[in-house]
Amino acid sequence: MRVVIMGCGRVGSLLTVELAKAGHEVSIIDKRPEAFERLPPGFEARTVVGIGFDPEVLEEAGIKDADAFVAVSSGDNSNIVSARVAREHYHVPVVIARIFDPRRAEIYERLNIPTVASVRWAVKQIMAMLFHAREEIKETLAGGELFRMRVAVPPHLVGKPVSALQVPGKILVGGVDRGGQGFIPVPSSTFQEGDHAQLFVHREALELLDEL
Repeated sequence: MRVVIMGCGRVGSLLTVELAKAGHEVSIIDKRPEAFERLPPGFEARTVVGIGFDPEVLEEAGIKDADAFVAVSSGDNSNIVSARVAREHYHVPVVIARIFDPRRAEIYERLNIPTVASVRWAVKQIMAMLFHAREEIKETLAGGELFRMRVAVPPHLVGKPVSALQVPGKILVGGVDRGGQGFIPVPSSTFQEGDHAQLFVHREALELLDEL
């Protein structure tokens, strides 16, 4: 996976290292050259000095070939603008942004950009979101403890009860999208071909989705 990160603060630097350790190609942008001192000595990553929503800077970082863009700078405005440029201008498949002011969450939601808020869990959240992009994570809740997601119901669950996609205390099916309409399932509800499930998933249960 090719990932461009904007912001080499604590979260950005840790995320860069974790992704590189996992074998992914990472570029990181920051307007302050000294910010890259947060990276480990001898660590090899493409570093670009500049404003994270400047097209020239983004292209130098490889945005045109990126599979994901993560905005984790210290400013909500910069994160919003850069995430929007990545999504709307460069059509990056996966775009994630960090948010400091919860009142701005509505802006990201309108732009369909998943967000992370908790500093404590930010790196783990972003890693999980990058590697579970197929589940269309919509937003994070409860300080990063919960994800609201929309998933395509896999073929092996067609005809099975909705409860087959639930894990008590970890994964809850809050709704089902079917043929352009939605409904809240009852115990007797079953999945049909083409359904999408609206899930609430605890952050520790993301990997369980691959097993259901």
